[in-house]
Amino acid sequence: MSFVTVNALKNAGPTQDPEVSPEGPRTTAPLPEEVAHRNRELVDKHADELYHADAATILEWAAEHVPGRVAVTLSMENTVLAELAARHLPQADFLFLDTGYHFEETLEVARKVDERYSQTLVTALPILTRAEQDSLYGKNLYRSNPTACCRMRKVEPLAASLSPYAGWITGLRRSDGPTRAQAPALSLDATGRLKISPIITWSLEETNRFITDNNLIDHPLTHQGYPSIGCATCTLPVAEGQDPRAGRWAGNAKTECGLHS
Repeated sequence: MSFVTVNALKNAGPTQDPEVSPEGPRTTAPLPEEVAHRNRELVDKHADELYHADAATILEWAAEHVPGRVAVTLSMENTVLAELAARHLPQADFLFLDTGYHFEETLEVARKVDERYSQTLVTALPILTRAEQDSLYGKNLYRSNPTACCRMRKVEPLAASLSPYAGWITGLRRSDGPTRAQAPALSLDATGRLKISPIITWSLEETNRFITDNNLIDHPLTHQGYPSIGCATCTLPVAEGQDPRAGRWAGNAKTECGLHS
């Protein structure tokens, strides 16, 4: 199995303003016009029929219709998408955002995914290391400006890493909270790429049952009160019955990192 690392670690600028990102690749290359046009046609024709579709139907649709390469984004909170893609999209790449702030358990899940599945695991890294970010923007930017921290360590690395792809697979679920309650299974992102969410109709319980029934790689923190897992610095456990994402940026008005907004 091959393992590719995407790391834009060159020429970080000296700016101290967290609203200005460091120099380096942080945007997605434009799609060829014929691919962008085809993607628009696909969403116009198929978004409604896929809105309530099951995961296998959505992924088989993607295997047949996406006009180019596909990336399967993995947070490593669970490995459901990896398993589904291995069954239905075996040529797709896996894409993992290593923010530099993950729980060690999350990184261990990523290592196990790389061992278990034959797909290429692409690891997207921020332009700056944690130490470089602290030096340029002040220590613990995730506290003083979590939106800027997410932009530089998640949103922009994903954007740069999606350039080779015509579409990407996400783990969005409508049950994850009010900001996602009406999310489509198929849409276009801001760059014209297909954004495909095969488990969009699943509940947390259905997700956990699939993990158990298929003996998937399990993230241990999901059994310790962490139903939604992001960076270790910004994720707390939640009480039973709480919104699964209530522990993300707890004590802050922020509810999304920006990947899906």
